[in-house]
Amino acid sequence: MKKTVFILSSLVVAILFAACSGGGSFKKTKSGLLYKIIPSDKNQPVVKRGQILKLHFTQKVRDSVLGTNFGKMPYYAPVDSVGPIYNPAEIFPLLHKGDSVTVIMLADTLVKKGAQLPPFINRKDKLVLSFRIVDVFAADSTADVDRQAEMAKEQKRMEAEAQAQKSKDEKLLSDYITKNNIKAGKTASGVYYEILSTQNGPTVDSGKIVSVKYTGYTLKGEFFDSNIDSTKQIQKHPLDPFQFAAGSGGAIQGMLEGILHFKKGDKGRLLIPSTLAYGPNPPPGGPIKPNENLVFDIEVVELKDAQQPQAPTVVPSPQVTTPKKK
Repeated sequence: MKKTVFILSSLVVAILFAACSGGGSFKKTKSGLLYKIIPSDKNQPVVKRGQILKLHFTQKVRDSVLGTNFGKMPYYAPVDSVGPIYNPAEIFPLLHKGDSVTVIMLADTLVKKGAQLPPFINRKDKLVLSFRIVDVFAADSTADVDRQAEMAKEQKRMEAEAQAQKSKDEKLLSDYITKNNIKAGKTASGVYYEILSTQNGPTVDSGKIVSVKYTGYTLKGEFFDSNIDSTKQIQKHPLDPFQFAAGSGGAIQGMLEGILHFKKGDKGRLLIPSTLAYGPNPPPGGPIKPNENLVFDIEVVELKDAQQPQAPTVVPSPQVTTPKKK
């Protein structure tokens, strides 16, 4: 139910182009970072300190792609003089516009340098990071103009992509409901809900703190989490009810909306489209794939009012009096 945030360092850049293909052997920086530069045009000048690099990237460990921005919003990174910090920024001053770079970082070395790696990264893993220099800007001002233009294109791309995914999700969920003879209602945003049993308790209203028992799985029946059955957990955690603010925050959007159709004591099911779940960026290391629709079997076990913030206690200032003259 919780997203895992994966940050290798202050600079998150990475792209695997062809699994370390291309001519030439790997070199090593003073910090031990392995890298290989595949030049595009040797007539291009070497980048200078203070310039801004426009990058396309992907991040990969073993056979899993952790992230990519190919076909999406580019990443902008400054060129600066850095020491042996075991970071791709070390090799920025060696690059030209159009160059492609592959970098290998050892998980064990990252841990020794204080990095917090997620559980699915083993200490013996090699993280293959690479990137391509799309453009080089002389100053922040010119990079900002380009960034604004790219942001406008990215917004349009995301809107079109979301609409297409919404239609795809609707078809998949509709087919699943028909195939499994599910009698479900539907919210305006596309979340399906089915009440299987009810105790006719108070309704879950927006802003209420709701406690839920759940088991989550994909449309293919692959379990990814549960707080009632530890054998269905990808990452182990206590079997405690899950608390969040209904309609407000603390859970994926589909859960926030769908729970509003339940009452305390109800048991049922939520079928959540990917656009209201994790979308294209699911928690890494589990069975949830990008743009995956999810199912939750749930029971509302508790419902209470949100705690109102207490007004600060006002301590009166001591009164200073001037003694009377005799």
